[in-house]
Amino acid sequence: MRSRRVVFAPEAATDLDWLYDLIAEASSPERAMAYLSRLEALCKGLATASERGQRRDDIRPGLRIIGFERRITVAFSVDTERVTILRCFYGGADWEGSFESGPP
Repeated sequence: MRSRRVVFAPEAATDLDWLYDLIAEASSPERAMAYLSRLEALCKGLATASERGQRRDDIRPGLRIIGFERRITVAFSVDTERVTILRCFYGGADWEGSFESGPP
């Protein structure tokens, strides 16, 4: 099975920082860290069997999405060498609209 390097786009890193702050404020820093650790494990797990998730070429060529714990939509792309985590959208965010203007 092919293995690819997983990288986080700057926008995805910003999403993770925002998500940490949101959870830490609402609950606790420990709970926020535990949640983000699980989310990052899902993302890093895309290194193998990378073609998971739903293809959304109708929004952007090569775009794939996968859900996480019924609250997060992870948007990513796959090429021959790597998986790029593009964004991590929380709750009911308009993730489709964020890609309408083209690549981030």
